Amino acid sequence: MRLVELIMRNWIRHPLHVAVIDDRRSWRGITLWAASRHIARAIEQASGSPRVGVMLPTSGATMATFAATWLLGRTCVPLNYLLAREELEYVIEHAGLDVVVTAGPMLERFGDMPKGVKTIRLEDQAFRGVPPLFRGQKRRDDHVAVILYTSGTSGKPKGVMLTTGNLLANVRQVCNWVNFTHKDCFVSALPQFHSFGFTVMTVLPAVIGCRAIYTARFSPQRVLELMQEHRPTAFMAIPSMYAALLHAKSGTPDHFSSLRFMVSGGEPLPDAVYDGYQDRYEVTLCEGFGMTETSPVTHWCRPHEERRGSIGMPMDGVEQRIVDGDGNALGPDTDGELQLRGDNIMAGYFRDQESTDKAIIEGGWLRTGDMARQDAQGFTSITGRIKEMLIIGGENVFPREIEEVLVRHPAVSMAAVIGVADPSRGEVALGFVECVPGETVEPSVLRTFCREALAGYKVPREIRILDSLPKGPTGKVLRRSLSADSGLGGTS
Repeated sequence: MRLVELIMRNWIRHPLHVAVIDDRRSWRGITLWAASRHIARAIEQASGSPRVGVMLPTSGATMATFAATWLLGRTCVPLNYLLAREELEYVIEHAGLDVVVTAGPMLERFGDMPKGVKTIRLEDQAFRGVPPLFRGQKRRDDHVAVILYTSGTSGKPKGVMLTTGNLLANVRQVCNWVNFTHKDCFVSALPQFHSFGFTVMTVLPAVIGCRAIYTARFSPQRVLELMQEHRPTAFMAIPSMYAALLHAKSGTPDHFSSLRFMVSGGEPLPDAVYDGYQDRYEVTLCEGFGMTETSPVTHWCRPHEERRGSIGMPMDGVEQRIVDGDGNALGPDTDGELQLRGDNIMAGYFRDQESTDKAIIEGGWLRTGDMARQDAQGFTSITGRIKEMLIIGGENVFPREIEEVLVRHPAVSMAAVIGVADPSRGEVALGFVECVPGETVEPSVLRTFCREALAGYKVPREIRILDSLPKGPTGKVLRRSLSADSGLGGTS
């Protein structure tokens, strides 16, 4: 049974079960089942393209729209509504979209669609009467179910093609790894155009029939309210979200007492946040790993095997190897590039065969671009991004190591480190920090703090205090947006 059939079967078999709760309403199975069919009819009447744009806030309506595209045998293209207009127009053009399913507030921010692109505003649709039926569509495992556009460290966004088979494989891998069932309940503040928000927090609950609680905009107080009201069993977020929850004045251990899993991913989890959850909330955060290109989850350090700083072992069905610059496999405790293989690996980049060939090499191995090491027991740790590695006086230095030290300071909320050219050492570290609300600190104090924990050549030549570090849609710090000119004129 294929992806959309599994989802629709759950909704129609449990028509009165509340499957989704979002900021506006509750969605029962029958409501999602009917809505997806009405949306599919609207798409069919408005669009001739095999790809359908979706620009909606995190909600049950978005899940219904994804299902609608699959009922038609088409590919959904979730649009990152936080992008600049120029970037969003590029994605719409590159994907060949002629229709975007959206809502009024999204259009108020974006403005009119590019010429030739129609909109289906869900609030304008009546969706009354008998839901139309759709039969006979091809829904093979190699059908491209979604194209998720991801911004790399440079250049235009790439469209990651994930097939029905990729998504189902990753759902099975995750569920088998931690035994998720229909009895679980997820709370999510992740946007559904993000790979984790798409697969793990939207597709997975719909496939296994468990309840999903969504909020469209991350707010620590709102998340705490949802935890208290719905008593979820799983919450997954990125470290910056966990940091904000840690500093929420109203948070108590009881808010998190129902959770079986609290998973951090997307970027390294700082020691200060990890330790803070143990001290204040009496819970342990476990790290996971994944990429848009892997559908996304590949590793998950389960609570019973939690090891600080490790992303765990690769899930069943995911193969990994760590190799040197010549592609030779490395032994335990040696840094090298992490490469992955499995049924969850993307079909490729849309309309970009050159990038696809560079990413997926002989044997079906995906080059992640991450440096990693594996211990003798098989537990993996990510040590940094290959492209972000600094070479200071001939020594390799990863920004993560310096950032870890900076965020240990009680006044620092977030940190980012980049390399800048230096005539004598080739490159030196330049640090940027965002302070905890209400706290201040002098850059000289932070440099002294770093000297106590780092070798001298790793200490940033300069540290600049910013009101806010540049962040992506989920709150992940964007190092690529920082440069030697960033923060000039402010505190340094």
